[in-house]
Amino acid sequence: MTLGLILIAVALIVMLAIYLKAKNGVKLARQKGHTGDDLNAFGYKQELRRDMGGFSNFAISFSVISILTGGVTLFGFGFNQGGPAIMGMGWPIVVIFVLFLSAAIAELTSSIPTSGAIYHWASILGNPGYGWFSAWFNMIGQVTIVAGIDYGCAGFASSLLFENPTKSETLLVYAIILLSHAALNHVGIRIVSKLNDVSAFYHLIGVGLIIGALIYFGPTQDVSYLFDTSFSTVADSSTPYWFAFIVGLLQAQWTITGYDASAHTSEETVDAKVRAPWGVFISVVVSGIFGFIMLALVTLSIKDPAAVAAAGGNAFIVAIEQAMGGVFGKVILWMVTFAMWFCGLSGVTSASRMIYAFSRDKGLPLSNLWGKVSEKFRTPANAIWITVLLAFLCGLLDNVYAVVTALTVIGLHSSYLIPLFLKLRAQMRGVWTKEDNGPWSLGNWSVFVNVVAIAWVLFLDVLFCLAPNDVKVTEQFTIHYATGKAFAVLFVILIIMYATRARKHFKGPHLGTFKVINDRINSGHTSAKSSTQLERG
Repeated sequence: MTLGLILIAVALIVMLAIYLKAKNGVKLARQKGHTGDDLNAFGYKQELRRDMGGFSNFAISFSVISILTGGVTLFGFGFNQGGPAIMGMGWPIVVIFVLFLSAAIAELTSSIPTSGAIYHWASILGNPGYGWFSAWFNMIGQVTIVAGIDYGCAGFASSLLFENPTKSETLLVYAIILLSHAALNHVGIRIVSKLNDVSAFYHLIGVGLIIGALIYFGPTQDVSYLFDTSFSTVADSSTPYWFAFIVGLLQAQWTITGYDASAHTSEETVDAKVRAPWGVFISVVVSGIFGFIMLALVTLSIKDPAAVAAAGGNAFIVAIEQAMGGVFGKVILWMVTFAMWFCGLSGVTSASRMIYAFSRDKGLPLSNLWGKVSEKFRTPANAIWITVLLAFLCGLLDNVYAVVTALTVIGLHSSYLIPLFLKLRAQMRGVWTKEDNGPWSLGNWSVFVNVVAIAWVLFLDVLFCLAPNDVKVTEQFTIHYATGKAFAVLFVILIIMYATRARKHFKGPHLGTFKVINDRINSGHTSAKSSTQLERG
């Protein structure tokens, strides 16, 4: 119990420390006038409509994270792996490290606020090859997160609409959900921004209602139960508890993922150098706090742990029903389903912007098609539709949900790893200085934050590649360790694509005034004047 309380305290301290450090950096930058939106500095014209405010930018990442999606759908997975301790200690562990990771990403968002985000950062800090691989990894993560969210939503919705839903009925609902998200994203960022704002309030109110109801009905377990490490349906003589617990971290890690959505909508955000990085970081802070309180209370309300563990994907609902009764369980199920719908809408927005940005720089097959912007709505229409099509294809095989969610974590975090490593290398060589930072800056904490973030990403990639996920293709054929094998196959395909074509033909994104940084990094020499200073005149 002591360890659990220490972890919670550390998480809160890290939140506050990074918040105050970044706030001071923004204050100093505003005093110097070092903020503003100038996409032309990157060599691009403003094609997308820029009218997203700070709350809307936060809302899109908060909605993609959606503690009512990942925290709920993978509650059973986490509980089976590590029992109550996965909520009491696993969640704070993940939050601590994701705070470092989101802060590192927020810094780069402030320095280079474009729709390409991760891909653009890697290209500036390295070369087109680094950018190309980071873009593909990010797209794998972006598409699979849409698939994971919307397929989970379809599963919950199908159970509400049909008595015993078949695979075909679930796929039909899945297709309808994806089509609704594509249509809304197609007609404009204004309506999506408003819906994201609604989503943020919906999530906060929904979580608040669950928390309030659980407090009213009263927990059945002592607080110490939250840190109990004696329960696991996975741990046995061949699988030690500590390994089962670590694999169970997927619940929290998949939930608190996708906060780079705020970076991908930078080109549509006013005062993006300040508001977009805050959107990245604050979405993690709010999700971390509210998610922990909700999951802790649900866990403390469990009366029959074996029944909750046996419920699988419905474990959260079973725990709620044990605490409040069946009627409340049905209400919560509807609430969670709508939360997932909002979450998927934001996911499509983020993924389509990544595909649009990469296509704009001729990084994808048929780039001219996917990089088109609707003249009427000023949205990346074709990128939106290819996003939902690819997401739909991810849901065709049975028993792939755990694999899809793990691929999301590996894909997104592998894409984060590349620019973070390149920036750290540049910092250590002295060719990335504080003058290259944007207004949202951690100053002399930056190197330490980057080191912790990189270490966490490496840990996650190794862990989830080795996670024992099985996919049953036919009665006779099952793929063991499917996540690692799927990622390995994708990686080999990417290497072949890069070696045979992209290496010669892909020129990378426009660098604009940031070419000065790129030249300085690649030459290994410091310059008296950074590109940021040149841009500011």
